Amino acid sequence: MAKHLLLISESNSYLVTSLKNKLESLRFDVHMVNADMGEITAIREELSAILICASEALFEKDSQQAINYIKDKSIEEDIPLFCEGDTEELKQIHSMIPSHVITKEYLRPINVTELAADMNDFIKSAGKHLKKKILVVDDSGAMLRNVKGWLEDKYQVALANSGAMAIKYMALNRPDLVLLDYEMPIVDGRQVLQMIRTETEFSDVPVIFLTSKGDKDSVMQVMSLKPEGYLLKTMEPAQIVKAVDEFFVKQRGEKLNK
Repeated sequence: MAKHLLLISESNSYLVTSLKNKLESLRFDVHMVNADMGEITAIREELSAILICASEALFEKDSQQAINYIKDKSIEEDIPLFCEGDTEELKQIHSMIPSHVITKEYLRPINVTELAADMNDFIKSAGKHLKKKILVVDDSGAMLRNVKGWLEDKYQVALANSGAMAIKYMALNRPDLVLLDYEMPIVDGRQVLQMIRTETEFSDVPVIFLTSKGDKDSVMQVMSLKPEGYLLKTMEPAQIVKAVDEFFVKQRGEKLNK
């Protein structure tokens, strides 16, 4: 999988050029642009990381809009954000981007080789963990395998074939979303959701129902339980993946607006 890195710099200094070359030697596809909305939004690739190389020139122009966009993009898409600069430049970056949003910062003078290797190691080790965790609960082994196959390129996917197994898993591993079969033997989706909501540790974990019934009465019955949504098992796989993607986009937007 390609590692696309967005490098924001107003300078083509020897330091920045050397850093770009070193990152490219580590198989990053480096998209080097100014702090310009047009240049930044023209990058269509899925980013593995963002690096801001601070300089006086960055703050001499009206870069606030571009920096805000980068900040929001990092939060919304869970992209690691790195910053490099001297003490004063990093202070100015902090005035635009909250420190908790910045994954790591590097204070000059820097060793280009060490910085590039450090970023590469972080992304290699953290890449998997940066993916959202989805727990799929269904009594059908075939359905579990199918959903895992559809989602595992973008998400960490865990499987449970019963409500009891789901609760046991969640006690040890908090997922970011549960995709829950509504119709299961012994303990159905309604009961599993009730169990989830009564457990303090994970009562707020979002749940989306999977159901094979799309008639009005069935849908109303499902939605009366107030899940975050429902998906029909008869939907095309691409539609299910899109619905999950859109759920997380909406969730990130709500967090930004808090």
